[in-house]
Amino acid sequence: MINDHDEITNLDELEAFLLLVENGGLGLENVEGVALATHNSNGRPFVAVLDDKHQLLLGRWVTQAVFENGKELVRMGPGKRH
Repeated sequence: MINDHDEITNLDELEAFLLLVENGGLGLENVEGVALATHNSNGRPFVAVLDDKHQLLLGRWVTQAVFENGKELVRMGPGKRH
């Protein structure tokens, strides 16, 4: 599920979202990973929270700049950037 009203517009917001997911602050169960992706029908970028079967649990739209510049943050995790 992706809420159309929630868009992450900068890397600080992305990091805060990732920390929230990592710390269980969203109440999601069976979280296995996070990825940046593009929506199949409209190509709009989003951050996806995935379960152990790679099914979408939660998504947030991201700007193109966050999509392009947030890949390492998503891959390495929050607080682990150099």
